[in-house]
Amino acid sequence: MKTKHIFRTALAALALAACSVVAGAQVTTIEGRVTLKQADGTEVPVQGAIVDVHRTDVKWKAEIKTDKNGRYTHAGIPLVGIYTIAVSAAGARPDYIAGIRLSQQPRNNFVLETGDGSRLTIEQMQAAARPAASAGGSAASSGPSKEEQAKIAAERARVEAENQKIANSNEVISRTFKAGNEALQAGNFDAAIAAYTEGLAAREEVALYANKSEALRQRGAQRYNAAIKLSDNDAKQAAIGTAKQDWRDAAEAANKAVTLSKSQTAATDPNAANTQTQNRLAALAVRAEAMKLVASKVDPSQTDAAVAAYTEWLAELTDPAKKSKAESEMAKMLFDAGAVDRAAEAYRKIVAAEPENAEAYLYLGLALFNSGDKTKFQEAANYLGKFAEVAPDTNPLKADAKSLLQFLKDNENVRPEKVTPARTTRRRGN
Repeated sequence: MKTKHIFRTALAALALAACSVVAGAQVTTIEGRVTLKQADGTEVPVQGAIVDVHRTDVKWKAEIKTDKNGRYTHAGIPLVGIYTIAVSAAGARPDYIAGIRLSQQPRNNFVLETGDGSRLTIEQMQAAARPAASAGGSAASSGPSKEEQAKIAAERARVEAENQKIANSNEVISRTFKAGNEALQAGNFDAAIAAYTEGLAAREEVALYANKSEALRQRGAQRYNAAIKLSDNDAKQAAIGTAKQDWRDAAEAANKAVTLSKSQTAATDPNAANTQTQNRLAALAVRAEAMKLVASKVDPSQTDAAVAAYTEWLAELTDPAKKSKAESEMAKMLFDAGAVDRAAEAYRKIVAAEPENAEAYLYLGLALFNSGDKTKFQEAANYLGKFAEVAPDTNPLKADAKSLLQFLKDNENVRPEKVTPARTTRRRGN
C-alpha cells in the first residue's frame, strides 16, 4: 500500500544579540519614582518623565519613561560599572545623580522642581562634575580610587572585547541565516545545511538549529525517495542509510533547538518575546517532524520519544486545525512504527472527534487488522467499510481497502457492519 508523504517547511526567526549588551555579565533591575513638587509643598507623580541611565565607565545608555504613578523600572542592566541617572519632564527642572553603583543603590527616587522642561546631556553632567548623591541631594564620595579606576579600565577592555566578539558573530549569523533560508526555500539542501552549520560555529541560536533540522529532514526525504527507485539493492540500501542518517541528524539539531529555547531568559521587549515564542514553536514542530521519521523509518525504539515530542508540541498549539493535523501525524507515526495498538487508540480518538475523517477510518481499520488478533477483524472490517463509504472514488487507497475487505470476507467470513462513532467535542486551544 502506497502512501504520499508531504514535507512542509517550518522556518524560525532570528533575533541577534545587541552589541551593547555584555553577554554573560551579571545584570540587575533599576527602579524608582519621579514626583513634582507643587506650590503648596505636596508632591504629585509625573507620568511620561524621561529617565536617562548612562553608564560612564563604558559607552552605554538606556532611556525609560515613567508610568501614570510616576514609577520607572528597567531590567537587564549590567550590575558592574558606574552610572549617572538624569530625569527630565515637561514643566520641570531636570535633575540627576552621578557616580551610582547599582549593586549598592538600585532604587533612585527624584523630586523635581518646576522649570523649563529641558533635558540634560551626559556632556553637561560631566562638565558639572557633580559628586554622587543619593536621591534627594545628600553628597557622596568624590569619585573612584586609583584601584577602582584600574578595575574600571579592565572592565572597559573586557566589555569592548566582548562587544566586538558579539558584533563579529552577529555579522556571521545574519549572513549565514539569510543564505541558509534562501537555499532551503530553493531546495538546495546541501548549501542550506552548510550555511546554518557555519552560523552555529559562530554562536548557538535556536533559529539556526531549527532551520538546519528542517533542511536535514527535507534532504533525507529527497534522498530516500531517490533511493527506493534504485534497482541495485546494495546501492539502494546504502542510499537509504544516508537518508536515515540525515533524519537522525535532523532530530539531534531539533533537540538542541528545543533545549536552547528552554534555557533562554524570557525577553521583556515585546518584539523579542514574540520571536522567542515563534522560535520555540518552530523548534517543537521540527523536532516532532524529525522524530516521526526516526521512529517510523529508522529506529522504532524511538517511538516513545517521538510521542513525547508530539505531546509537547500539541500542548503549545492553540489553532484547532493545526492541532488536528498534528494529532493525525502522531497517529500515523505510531502506525508506521508498528505500534498498531497505540495507533488504533489514537485513531479512535480522532474518528470520535472528526466523524468525516476518512483517513482515520482507514488507518484505524488497518491497525486493528495488522494486530493479528482475529477477535478484532470484525471491527477492522467495519472501519475499512466506513472508509470505503465516505472516501471519494479518486482516493487511491479506496481500492486497497476494498481488496482487504474482500480478503476478510473470503478467508474470515467477516463482512463490514455499519459504524456510528460516538462524537466527542474537540477542545479548542489550551
